[in-house]
Amino acid sequence: MRSLTTSFALVILIVSGLMVSGPLAHAQGSPSDGKAAAAPSNVASKEEVNELRGEVAAQRKTIEELKTLVEKLVNGKTQAAVDGTPQIHPVADAPSAAISAQPVSASGEGVRLTNAVLVQPDPVAIAAVVDQAAPAAAPKKEPPLTAGWNGEHFFIRSPDGQFSISPYGYVDNDYRAYKGDGAPSDTFILRRARFGFQGNYGSHFDFALLTDAAATTGSVVRDVYLNVRIRPEFQFQAGQFKVPFAQEAGTGATNLDFVERGFQSMLYPSAASAFRSPGIALHGDIAGGVMQYWVGAFNGKGYAIANTTNQPEVIGRLRFYPWRKTKSDWLKGLAFGGSIDRARSRGLSGDQSFSATLPDVAYTFFPQFAINGPIQRYNGEFTYIKSALSLRGEYDQLNMSRNNVGSEQVGGLGFLSLPSIIAKAWDLSATYLLTGEKQPENGTPRVNHPLFGPDTPGGKGRGLGAWGVGFRYTGIQANEPGANLLSFFTPGFVPTFNYHTDEFTLGLTWYPNYWVKYSINLGIDRLKEPSTIGAVPQNYYVILQQLQFRF
Repeated sequence: MRSLTTSFALVILIVSGLMVSGPLAHAQGSPSDGKAAAAPSNVASKEEVNELRGEVAAQRKTIEELKTLVEKLVNGKTQAAVDGTPQIHPVADAPSAAISAQPVSASGEGVRLTNAVLVQPDPVAIAAVVDQAAPAAAPKKEPPLTAGWNGEHFFIRSPDGQFSISPYGYVDNDYRAYKGDGAPSDTFILRRARFGFQGNYGSHFDFALLTDAAATTGSVVRDVYLNVRIRPEFQFQAGQFKVPFAQEAGTGATNLDFVERGFQSMLYPSAASAFRSPGIALHGDIAGGVMQYWVGAFNGKGYAIANTTNQPEVIGRLRFYPWRKTKSDWLKGLAFGGSIDRARSRGLSGDQSFSATLPDVAYTFFPQFAINGPIQRYNGEFTYIKSALSLRGEYDQLNMSRNNVGSEQVGGLGFLSLPSIIAKAWDLSATYLLTGEKQPENGTPRVNHPLFGPDTPGGKGRGLGAWGVGFRYTGIQANEPGANLLSFFTPGFVPTFNYHTDEFTLGLTWYPNYWVKYSINLGIDRLKEPSTIGAVPQNYYVILQQLQFRF
């Protein structure tokens, strides 16, 4: 503001000086002594006076224009400070500015003035104008979440792919019909109604949560765990999940070849809690899956009961696919392995031997006894898959000690130890897909021609779905050695139980599409030595129907 005022004053002074020292001084000059001029040529004519008057009037007009320009500059600078408009600075504000006036014309045509106030843009203001002129960059938007269908489940995935989650679940609705003395009544039953989530975050962490709305006893939580994939050969899992013992325990309920598991499943760890238990495990795939291993420590009592001893249940398992990477179609589908289990029971906590109720609940073939001391389990298994054909076999043995359990027997036997209870079970099965689909090891066949519903990933149009048949022979034997104690102080008699039972099963399975399965099984359960007083050896006929849908 001060610079503009100074500039204006300089302009006035310059113009005034020009006016005084210019044509007016020339027109009115006279001798200093006040005498008349010596020559008539020194007296201005009337025309020269009029011309000078016109030039003065023009100069005054120029001064008014300069005043107006200065006021505009002042107002412009003030407004720029308010709204950021470009500022125009007088040259006088700049150190290098100078006021320039054109000299009087040598021809005597009078004074000609140029603009006494030159203007130049303010660099800061220009930058501000440039920034305002360019459109403001839009704020960077984060990519949206990804959601969709991956061919198996719905999923939600973060933009960077580091986090994903998928809901999943399945429902098994059964109808069971029995024929035999003392057999259960025919009934509908909601066998399973499970729902949960599975997913990953980062490249090394997998998680899952699965609940069962059909659970009638114990916890409704089936699976809740975190798996850390440090390397394919070295992984760590913690939480509550299936114990890694035997091949059929590791088979999902949606992938069973028959409605119920074989009799050997009665000898699995945590059989009363769907083979699940809280614990930790190390596992991995070596050489691309040629060998798989599991080593874990678990509660030993399933998810519903706390451990009754200070010793966890320790389980180890190995499985081999020696020809997995060969080109031979006849050998690459062969796998075999085995498992071992060590645990401990406590008689004072009421621990008892395994439950001998058949998976189809037709009857209980063996009574339960008090146990105390070490528990050992052993398993051997094999699987062979060739295109639509699958063969599976398994053998399991359970040893349950009865150390110092005599005081719990009728007759007051004191703390005498009794022989261990030994149970053995086996399972052999074969399945074949009639419609040509490939039989997966642990999964649902890819239905080539679904009848209805969503198309199977890789499907080939509509048809009658996939059809499969199966046959299974399974059996179990349990031996509880008796004892005849004729001691005077602790007399008593412990009866012997050495029972066995087996089952033949014929199965038909229909997959209308990849997510729906209907199974019907005809089972012949042969009871050899009844454990219930009054029952007689006989055959039970059981028809199991199951409608399953999953997502």
